[in-house]
Amino acid sequence: MTFEDAIKAGKVTTDAAGAIFDGLAPTSVETLIGTWKGSEFPSGHPNDGLLAQSGWFGKRFRDADSVDPLLFYKADRTTFFAADPLKKFQASAAGVTDIASVQNEIETHEPTARLRMIEYRGKVTAAMIYDQAPIIDYFRKVDDDTLLGAMDRRGDKGTYFFVLRRV
Repeated sequence: MTFEDAIKAGKVTTDAAGAIFDGLAPTSVETLIGTWKGSEFPSGHPNDGLLAQSGWFGKRFRDADSVDPLLFYKADRTTFFAADPLKKFQASAAGVTDIASVQNEIETHEPTARLRMIEYRGKVTAAMIYDQAPIIDYFRKVDDDTLLGAMDRRGDKGTYFFVLRRV
């Protein structure tokens, strides 16, 4: 199965998502610089559907040491803001489903992640490391403007996959 087949199907198995990810080329830190709109890549992970429901917009990579890992739509659903990951996780744990409703409490103007080249699943590729959470997102190149991401979080029973498209 290819990435395009999976997008058309709307969901894949965890094994198929891993195989697609493994078949893609690594990417570099420099390639990631910019703003990316995210979407889910449903693969049977327990978090499938939660980011879309919360109003997730995507990610912004300003430079290797200045990353906004969680961008969410504001209430107007046309602009977005950067959320402090720990405050976002706390809001979600408290039952908040629309992150825009708590923008004033969780918005940040400081970077909360960084980029590094790291080996994952047999290839060295660009990865985003959260500053205050045991999470690393690894990226592989679908094309110049599309990435497949794999979130590796300590304690998760599987890998959460997602798509980023350059804005």
